[in-house]
Amino acid sequence: MTTEFLNVFWPALAFSIVLMFVIWVIALRTNNLGIVDIAWSFAFAPIAIFFAAITHGEPMRRWLIAGMAAAWSLRLGTHVAVRVIGHHPKEDGRYEQLRAKWGKNLKTSAFIFFQFQAVSIAVLSIPFLLPCFNSRTEISVVEWAGFALWLIAVSGESLADYQLKQFKANPAGKGKVCRQGLWNCSRHPNYFFEWLIWMSFFVFALGSPWGWITVYCPALMLYFLLRVTGIPMTEKLAVETKGEEYRDYQRTTSAFVPWFPKKLSSQK
Repeated sequence: MTTEFLNVFWPALAFSIVLMFVIWVIALRTNNLGIVDIAWSFAFAPIAIFFAAITHGEPMRRWLIAGMAAAWSLRLGTHVAVRVIGHHPKEDGRYEQLRAKWGKNLKTSAFIFFQFQAVSIAVLSIPFLLPCFNSRTEISVVEWAGFALWLIAVSGESLADYQLKQFKANPAGKGKVCRQGLWNCSRHPNYFFEWLIWMSFFVFALGSPWGWITVYCPALMLYFLLRVTGIPMTEKLAVETKGEEYRDYQRTTSAFVPWFPKKLSSQK
């Protein structure tokens, strides 16, 4: 299986590397590094479909995981594209910070960053590949559990994105903190459900040989969301733009896992 795995994995990695090189060039020419998020989100769909098409495991299993990956990828990619293109030429605040940090080394640093994204696409695609080698005819209970978790997670992320979009579309909400729906229970419900989606891919992969090794996927996503480019950078910008109102939001609302909000003391 190792040879067959590598024969399928290497083309996916090569595709990711070439894609991110092209996106790096476009990002420099358009002066908008945020398009890397669009490419990253959309890249998983063709890779998952390629895996399902070129392998010889049970067809239903191959196309079920490919469909899950592609549907998530296309929905997320479309959502990100609308946001990034809608704000252009203004760049996402996270990339404005990186641009300032990189300074004169912008081109080189951005190239390395984009290629890191390329490697992450290939590595994070492995939960879509391993089930494609599984020739067992029946879909297991674990795999159906992964699919059910995926449905919940994609629905939750879509709802969170919709609620935030509706809030931002209302002029009365300009400069204020969204506390509507899921955003009243979590400061980042979209991040939580994004992580849950990766949990669902891992659970689905558990139904196939060596699927357990893909536990690194939800683990990596959790680390990046909680410690790197997710919550830390987003909250730093939110405090800078919304001030004390966002600090109150931090004091009352769970950062990640949706939970009942706290009440501020009467002195607040």
